[in-house]
Amino acid sequence: MREPIISFRDFSFRYKTQKNPTLHDIDLDIYPGEKILILGASGSGKSTLCNCINGLIPFSYEGEITGSCTVNGIDTVKSSIFELSNSVGTVLQDSDAQFVGLSVGEDIAFAMENDMLPRSEMVPRIEKNSSMVGMQDFIDHVPFNLSGGQKQKVAIAGVFGNNVEILIFDEPLAALDPQMGMTAVELIDDISKESGKTVIIIEHRLEDVLHRHVDRVILMSEGRIAADMSPDDLLKSSLLSECGIREPLYLTAMKYAGCSLDDNRNLCDLEALEFSDENREKLRAFFTEERQSVRENTEDPVVSFRDVSFSYDPGSKVLRNITFDIRKGERIAIIGKNGAGKSTAAKLLCGTIRPDSGTITLAGTDTSSLSIKEIGEKVGYVMQDPNTMIVKDIIKDEVGMALGFRGIDDEEAERRVTNALETCGLYRMRNWPVDSISYGQKKRVTVASMMALEPEVFILDEPTAGQDFHSYTEMMNFVNTLNRDYGKTILFITHDMHLAIENTDRAIVFADGDLIASDKVFSVLSDPDIISRASLKQTSLYTLAVKLGLEPEATIRHFIEYERTVKGA
Repeated sequence: MREPIISFRDFSFRYKTQKNPTLHDIDLDIYPGEKILILGASGSGKSTLCNCINGLIPFSYEGEITGSCTVNGIDTVKSSIFELSNSVGTVLQDSDAQFVGLSVGEDIAFAMENDMLPRSEMVPRIEKNSSMVGMQDFIDHVPFNLSGGQKQKVAIAGVFGNNVEILIFDEPLAALDPQMGMTAVELIDDISKESGKTVIIIEHRLEDVLHRHVDRVILMSEGRIAADMSPDDLLKSSLLSECGIREPLYLTAMKYAGCSLDDNRNLCDLEALEFSDENREKLRAFFTEERQSVRENTEDPVVSFRDVSFSYDPGSKVLRNITFDIRKGERIAIIGKNGAGKSTAAKLLCGTIRPDSGTITLAGTDTSSLSIKEIGEKVGYVMQDPNTMIVKDIIKDEVGMALGFRGIDDEEAERRVTNALETCGLYRMRNWPVDSISYGQKKRVTVASMMALEPEVFILDEPTAGQDFHSYTEMMNFVNTLNRDYGKTILFITHDMHLAIENTDRAIVFADGDLIASDKVFSVLSDPDIISRASLKQTSLYTLAVKLGLEPEATIRHFIEYERTVKGA
């Protein structure tokens, strides 16, 4: 009989600083060579569960444990982080926090150096591990200067330095563009197949992870295992919506069309999915039904770029001759691969950097004549990395800090702070130290801080990174209310194509410093050339259209128009 490599028995855990347990009555076996997805909303306990496997609990995060957890035959409570590190390697969500070397080669070699491996053995292993993740040509590069996807590859190669049996990937897709995220899922799958190691993926982006096969899905909810089943069985159940997890887009389309989920084979794999004749006809009818088109925005431009170019270093342009308009009250997705120029364009609009040439106007005024403070009265920018924005120790103080600088009275400030905290699901944590919350929760704190200021133009840089579906839905509902009821203009710098489909009117697409498209979202996401150049990926709606023999652009447009009608977005 096969023995589990990881085993939990009647396991519960309570952090030392908390009153109630975070994990309750966990019974779970994971076997050698399995590829497991641990799925759950923020706060469900999925990261805590994995920290029990790699030894961070109880050795870095103290607390009360009942029951047992064994890893590779070792009782974790009676072990040490050092001993467990010989069996378990963890690739963190924030790759920068994992680097210790000044070059890629040094970072990959770190674990081997700690084991005092002879150089004659170390160098071939560095070459092997770097080649395995496609980073063999970057050995001398500084890790912090790499792209998000490249950093993740270096972190994976570094973890392999210990030759561990268990690999944990903590939210591996959070900082990656769609194409790089797909590549990461493929890389993890290749590692799983070729190495035979046990692979555990912690994610809430179910559809992206299911780009490649997983053996089982462990669904966490409120510190308990809500399900332990195959992906197919999970998709056919009601557990995803009950536990606040976004279902795949094609599954949503099937439900809108009235399809039975039980009458299909390979439901978790759209490429191999076999529709029943009845479901195929229902889908074709749904996607060809006439619908009312989304209303065109005819307001005056609130933001205009005219032939704008910018370079951080002389002779190396990050943006080249960019021209576009954004109308008052529009919701815009600014998309493209990492390093394409999206965030640079946003910084130019905020005035923190100024263009080398060209003009930027805000509500008809050339921003070259405005100070950063004057621009900041009209434009609010929420950065991608929350740690670069947070300066206060307590959450409610952080959210209300800028209101004091603007001379807003205490009563009005209290109203705005409370409203923003409630909207972002942070009110119960308002008196918590910022350092005690997760990366995703910190992201919500920065969004709440900007929401409290109520600017005319909101720029949200990757607002859904690290957010579960419940938090995402609450945030988007509030942002859409600001747009619909108050006419606020919303710019999303995003890799999240779900966000673009569900919540934006138009997409502005960058690739390598050039503006390559400014069009309706359904047009952008059905253009193979734009998708390739901008490092996007085909949505499952595109794949579904091809399988049904339908025109992809019309299919995506029909889905968007129907969903906007259903949700009132």
